[in-house]
Amino acid sequence: MIRGVIMVKIKVLKETEEKMQLLLSETDRSLANALRRTLISDTPKMAIDSVRFQLGTKEQDGEVWETTGPIPDEMVAQRLAMVPIPTMHDKFHFQYECPNCKDLVEADRGCLECQMIYTCVVFGDEEGKWVTAGDMKYLGEESLEIPEHYKSIPITKLLKGQMIEFYATAIMGRGREHTKWSPVCGVAFQPRRIGVINNKTKAKILWDMDLETTAKDFDKSGKLEDVDKVSTLALELNHVGEGTEETREFNDAITLEEVPGEYIFEFETDGSMSPRAAFEKASEELAKGFFALESDLSDAL
Repeated sequence: MIRGVIMVKIKVLKETEEKMQLLLSETDRSLANALRRTLISDTPKMAIDSVRFQLGTKEQDGEVWETTGPIPDEMVAQRLAMVPIPTMHDKFHFQYECPNCKDLVEADRGCLECQMIYTCVVFGDEEGKWVTAGDMKYLGEESLEIPEHYKSIPITKLLKGQMIEFYATAIMGRGREHTKWSPVCGVAFQPRRIGVINNKTKAKILWDMDLETTAKDFDKSGKLEDVDKVSTLALELNHVGEGTEETREFNDAITLEEVPGEYIFEFETDGSMSPRAAFEKASEELAKGFFALESDLSDAL
């Protein structure tokens, strides 16, 4: 990743389907915070923006069903907006950038390249039928159905005689416009720290407590650099910190020191895209912002 002429080193420490932990090095707090803000506010994401409810009654198998439910349609729409919609940045455009729709008025925009349409028809039963995200069917490729892990998200509950039928349209947006378009949560960063033994004799006070961290975790120079073990050590130092009987005798025999220019960066996604896709897109958006700013400054000067 480039910031002017400065290369920022990025190392993936942990990665799952929903979470990612990274080590940023040779950088500063301002860039780490810029990445955080870009992930939250500027990373493009698909989300349901409008819902058309079919109202009325329907007769089926001798039963009469009415489109009523326990909660208002507006509340159902709010819940639908927060359902993670699979986001493929290479398949869909913002409506105002869509090659087919960008020249149309906003009300007329919408095609296979800038919107996704889901339909849902569910009938209630005597015990109460849950309507979930999995009941929404995408009018298109199966790969763009709601991810299996999120199909159990509840939307509403219907009793016998009640039904719901709607068409939901998802479009691309950014978190700065509405939180439904923010693909991440729990975005945070902190300076990377390492554990340092300052007094081997007094450090034995902590070892004698038979906690998870031991002297063997430190290298020959008395340092502990493993990120997870440092996090554990930080918690265990509370046993000999301020407010404990051991604090005076321990006297900072082991301390945590920040590593200049290095930050632990972590976040999780809402399921609309993988953490790697979100981070790569955020990096791309941030780079565009830097280049645009550089260009504007050059023109002004």
